[in-house]
Amino acid sequence: MKASLLRGLLLSLFSISALAADSSPHTLFKRAEQDVAANDEHEPSSTTFNGIEVPPQKELDPENFKSTISDGYWFVKQFSPSCPHCRRIAPEWQTLYEYYYTSNPLSSSSAKSLDTQVSMNSFTGFYDFHFASMNCLAYRDLCIKLDVKYFPTFALYHEGELVEQYQGEKTMEGLNKFIEEKLELIRPGSRPRNGVKLPEPGATKFDTSAEPDVPEAKDKDPVAGAKAGEKHNEQVAQLAEKNGEEKKPGAGTQAQAPKEKPEKPEKPGVIYNPQGTSVPLVAESFQKFVTRSRDPWFVKFYAPWCHHCQALAPAWLAMSKEMKGKLNVGEVNCELEKRLCKDAGVKAFPTMYFFKGGEKVEYQGLRGLGDLVSYAQKAVDTGAGVQYVDEAKFKALEETGEVIFLYFFDHATTAEDFAALERLTLSLIGHARLVKTDSPALAERFKISTWPRLLVVRDGRPTYFNALAPYDMRDNPRVLNWMRSVWLPIVPELTASNAQELMDGKFVVLGVLSQKRSDEFRLGKLELKNAALEWMDKQTQLFRLERQELRDAKQLRIEEAEDRDDQRALRAAKSMHINIHEEDKKQVVFAWVDGDFWDRWVRTSYGVDVRDGERVIISDEDNRRYWDASSSGANIMVSRTSILETIPLVISDPPKLKSKSTIGVFEATFFHTRSFISNHRILSVIIFIFTIIASYVAYRKRSIRRVNFGYNGGGILGNNANGGGFFRLDGKEGLLNGGSTGKVD
Repeated sequence: MKASLLRGLLLSLFSISALAADSSPHTLFKRAEQDVAANDEHEPSSTTFNGIEVPPQKELDPENFKSTISDGYWFVKQFSPSCPHCRRIAPEWQTLYEYYYTSNPLSSSSAKSLDTQVSMNSFTGFYDFHFASMNCLAYRDLCIKLDVKYFPTFALYHEGELVEQYQGEKTMEGLNKFIEEKLELIRPGSRPRNGVKLPEPGATKFDTSAEPDVPEAKDKDPVAGAKAGEKHNEQVAQLAEKNGEEKKPGAGTQAQAPKEKPEKPEKPGVIYNPQGTSVPLVAESFQKFVTRSRDPWFVKFYAPWCHHCQALAPAWLAMSKEMKGKLNVGEVNCELEKRLCKDAGVKAFPTMYFFKGGEKVEYQGLRGLGDLVSYAQKAVDTGAGVQYVDEAKFKALEETGEVIFLYFFDHATTAEDFAALERLTLSLIGHARLVKTDSPALAERFKISTWPRLLVVRDGRPTYFNALAPYDMRDNPRVLNWMRSVWLPIVPELTASNAQELMDGKFVVLGVLSQKRSDEFRLGKLELKNAALEWMDKQTQLFRLERQELRDAKQLRIEEAEDRDDQRALRAAKSMHINIHEEDKKQVVFAWVDGDFWDRWVRTSYGVDVRDGERVIISDEDNRRYWDASSSGANIMVSRTSILETIPLVISDPPKLKSKSTIGVFEATFFHTRSFISNHRILSVIIFIFTIIASYVAYRKRSIRRVNFGYNGGGILGNNANGGGFFRLDGKEGLLNGGSTGKVD
């Protein structure tokens, strides 16, 4: 009895000491080694799910761990073969892996079924998402280094870095919810709205298109997806801080751009467009990943029945492949998402927008692959923010021949100024480049004496934005209007992509040139450029003179009021604002067109045949008219003298030279009537009302005239109630009285 009691006491003491040591990871791994000593290892084999062969999961070890997880997303199960929880979750983990590996990620869109699993549109290729396992019993040192404290542990890695350790329930449903959340972050809008239905553990066949019994909460609460994205971004940010990554400097009350080294961009938590395809977007995913994020998106709004949309589809898909890893590309089916398309301002199909930071700009260029790729690449460059340049970098940019907007700042430039500058970038995509500098050498070159200052450089020639006060630099609508007037080269080529922008609202001095005659073509472009530069100089001088006259007039009024000691007049004179802007006037721009390529259009519109020699016409497209002759009656030649003599006669109000019409008589009548109504709405309404009243009065007069002449049915004898007719007897009608009862003498 005593011996058995002693044995029980010793066993109790031993078990208590063992339990007390369970909190150490080393003891955890040691106990696992003892429990699994009798287990025999076996080689993993392939399985089959829905008739597709599924390779065994990747097994990680100290040799291949870093190289494996350095590419893409890896969801890793860290386990011990002796752990009861690991053995229980093993069938569910294996079925989950087989289900996702054989699934078609494009089944929710209009894409066709996949033929092979090697396709880039397979689950692994589409999401770059992989499953793997790590035996912590065999590789205990590696698991301790990875901070594995319990079994099983599920960890998600991206590009070699730990993103998150799964903290939810160790069930098939819990793991599936975690995976779906991450897949939606990787490829927004690609996951089913209502979630997925899972097979039973150990199943080998399952209908992957089956709807879940209970829809996911993300459809009931659209904000849930946004919160998941915010949580993911916070985790990535914490990871970046932990690794010592630098962040972009935020703007303070006084901000200054770095001088020597360019800003180091943040490492993005999610690679843009990792698989190079266009992601179908719905209302929830669009709001979550486009409007509520700072990520750049190029989105197409289309309708399946639209022929233009069908023609655009191949180029759009090819462009999305070119933008792999650079720019998110998406598409919205407006037949399914009518409310979303209406809110986005879509009025025609297809419509393409570039989004960034909740703001958008519409793409209005051509729809060829080269045009789309060029715009998308410029969107990536411009969307990255306003780049800082020094003298050397600016000189390198000038050599590219681009139009460059240069913003000068100093130590006193405020955060509000920089914020207003950043808001300009989206509107410049595809047109020009915007950079900033505080280089003393550049300030001396462009004679900058006040800050901030904005100018544009075209062909090495600066044109300045006239800001009368510091707040003018933050007046974005006015700044954009000025930018639109100068963001083309000094003498651009007129093409189908820039024709509307170049010709609307401007007088265009258009040189019709032929590239077949190379010498004349080169001299013609040179003459056009010289004429353009001389005209710009004259306009700048006239503007300065006009502004100076207004300032002198204001100063004169102030002095007169002071001499009379008239305080009221003095206050009125000082409160006068000099509002004069170059961009308010109808601008004169210069361009050239290839008369050989556009031969038919030039002949039908302007009656010019380039085979007869180079010519110049001055076009006013707003009024469908043009001028092709100078004051002497001769044709306007490609000559600086001929051009500069003719322009003032054309732009005067009214023009001093007779114009010609680009349209026919009937079309011209209709066009001028429509133009008059659109430009004089109130007067048009008055004229319309007056016409209606005049027509009614004329009708009434005609009716009265008809009554007086007896056209109301009184008969030839006039025996009707109104006494009408042709024969009258001065009241003594007798029997012909028509029923009268009056007496007669």
